[in-house]
Amino acid sequence: MRSTRATAAVARLNSRSEGDHYTMAFTGTGLFILRERIAGVDKQLSDALSLDDFVRLVDSLGPKKMSRITKSEAAFMKQLVKKDNAP
Repeated sequence: MRSTRATAAVARLNSRSEGDHYTMAFTGTGLFILRERIAGVDKQLSDALSLDDFVRLVDSLGPKKMSRITKSEAAFMKQLVKKDNAP
């Protein structure tokens, strides 16, 4: 089903945010709406969007998850930085 990407995006947003308060609505025309549930009342956060636009919007909301960096990646990034005394 095509709503799997949208559902996964909302689940990621809920895991990054405190509490599970974001929901998704699917319109009859195949568009997606993001809603926030506050005190039992749903508040619409977006207009009806296509799947790609909806996923992009949901991924841009909330706190971002820091990616893990291995020791070798950190050492490599350290080597990429130019030294002050280098010609």
